[in-house]
Amino acid sequence: MNQTSSTQVFTAMYPYELARAAGVSRRTMIKWIQAHREELVKLGFTHGTRLLPPSAVKFISEFYCIDLSITQS
Repeated sequence: MNQTSSTQVFTAMYPYELARAAGVSRRTMIKWIQAHREELVKLGFTHGTRLLPPSAVKFISEFYCIDLSITQS
């Protein structure tokens, strides 16, 4: 049985951890986060937040097709 993103449990992550999983720089990840700030605010992200909440991690990883199964196993 294949694991789908609907059954995957997302955990809070720092932007640099998400950037590493995506294979991009921390700066690129920050730009991606800024590009989706409105959506992320609705998911619990605030301007001073250093740790991305699980809902924000899920949104970013699904939008940019980041495979987190390797990093969160």
